[in-house]
Amino acid sequence: MCGIHATITTSIDSGLSSELRQSLINRGPDHFGQAQREISCSDSDQKLRLYFTSTVLALRGDHIAKQPLEENAGAGSVLCWNGEAWRMNGQPVSGNDGEAVFSALQSSTSSSTHDRETHIVDVLRSIEGPFAFAYYDSAASRVYYGRDRLGRRSLLIKHSSETGSTTLSSIASVPTTGWEEVGSDGIWSVDLKAYRGVTNEPSLQSHVAKLAWLPSSSDDMVSSIGILNQELPPPKHQLDFSSPSLPILRHRLIESLKPRVLDVPEPPNAPSDIDVRIAILFSGGLDCTVLARLAHELIPISQGLDLINVAFENPRQVALQAKQPHLRAADIYESCPDRVTGRKAFAELQTSCPGRYWRFIAVNVPFEETMAHKAKVLSLIYPHDTEMDLSIAFALYFAARGTGDCYIDQAEWQPSPPVASTSARVLLSGLGADELFGGYSRHEAAFQRSGYSGLIDELKLDVSRIGQRNLGRDDRIMAHWGREVRFPYLDEEFFRFAIGSPVWEKCDFENTFHPAVIDPAKRILRLLADQLDLPITARQKKRAIQFGSRTAKIESATGRLRGTAQVST
Repeated sequence: MCGIHATITTSIDSGLSSELRQSLINRGPDHFGQAQREISCSDSDQKLRLYFTSTVLALRGDHIAKQPLEENAGAGSVLCWNGEAWRMNGQPVSGNDGEAVFSALQSSTSSSTHDRETHIVDVLRSIEGPFAFAYYDSAASRVYYGRDRLGRRSLLIKHSSETGSTTLSSIASVPTTGWEEVGSDGIWSVDLKAYRGVTNEPSLQSHVAKLAWLPSSSDDMVSSIGILNQELPPPKHQLDFSSPSLPILRHRLIESLKPRVLDVPEPPNAPSDIDVRIAILFSGGLDCTVLARLAHELIPISQGLDLINVAFENPRQVALQAKQPHLRAADIYESCPDRVTGRKAFAELQTSCPGRYWRFIAVNVPFEETMAHKAKVLSLIYPHDTEMDLSIAFALYFAARGTGDCYIDQAEWQPSPPVASTSARVLLSGLGADELFGGYSRHEAAFQRSGYSGLIDELKLDVSRIGQRNLGRDDRIMAHWGREVRFPYLDEEFFRFAIGSPVWEKCDFENTFHPAVIDPAKRILRLLADQLDLPITARQKKRAIQFGSRTAKIESATGRLRGTAQVST
């Protein structure tokens, strides 16, 4: 994980304020680096100045790969890399991935601009994993930038009409106006040679070109990764433990987890008495608990695993509970739905994974503290600015901070537990499972309305827009604490497997009753949980994070505020 910032301008101002500099350092506390290049404009004495800044959170390789990566000190090509290249050309990337990507980008010896661009785009197309980047190809005087196909890393862009500059950044500067998310549906390039530097010339924005992720693709292609299986099921099909998809799902999910949980370096300044490198964003729901259970099979038993569970003081709920004098003060948090399911799932993991050192970190956030951080959270999520964005962001922000009451030996509430902060710099998220396996109520509604064809259409819509939705927002929120969130369900190979599987091998709304009393939504994942000795987890209902943690419309006295309403500051 890194923070990156790049400015193309005729000004001597890099556009990096002290506040934005600190925000980038929060994302990458292990190294701060800068590079600068100058290009003479063709028709004037003006110069284009390129300013590059990178901060590094070192999680790959045996050393800190200092960024920006440069061809030569003060000269040549430059790469600002924020991501994890798990595979290139289908092969695992060992060592530091940023250095591997830079080496591949530089490997073209052609002087032809067209050939160089073809090579650069082919390298970027070959990468599997989350990333955002800015790359200056010195030989061709072009800047390339973009985000991975699913938009799992943040990259914002701002075009200034006053200075004629273009700025890229992991986070928006304050004031935040003018910043936009860089689209994840292509690779972008800026031809700097075409900028003449004369009066009344169109801005740099007019020299931006979009390059497709695939040379050509059909309408059935989803996120430039794979094709959704649209077959209809055979008669009287029922999804059960005998499904051939079940062992394949387990194998594929383990393969997705391997690069994300193995060989994670020990965090600096970690406590000497405990080795925790991985934490799970843990609601106790199906998706995250299955990840925790499978991570246990991969991670050395000498390492602990932290389960971070967040609950909020919501004034509406406090008012309701005040009418029930028998409740304890702690019940403000302990009655939160995600806290209830979290403790149950924690107990199940303790039983099914003997010998593993688990810590359940119960993060309790008072309303006053939530409001004290509101301005910071709003600046991080920008350009997202709705009540729903804020509700989700609050939960992720305080969960990623990773400080709360610590439970180790028992899952039940205790009156005075010790407080702990996770040392893990890698967070696992279960995001993506609902879209891939039919976990939302709208999927069941689509089936009831139009059968399997309607369900398939709804699933295709959901998986197609993952890259255009909120992953950049979530990255900005959680990376603020110097931690990297990883999404095993959104691994490209796993994603390709999931969308390529027949819909009737994922969910089973045709047969709502199951002998083992397992819900039809995401039934294949529920069956896997049951096989993994997680019977309670296998039967948990789906609940959105803002409702489970009670951040939904937390400032509204009535709760009638629309989630799509713009946040009032």
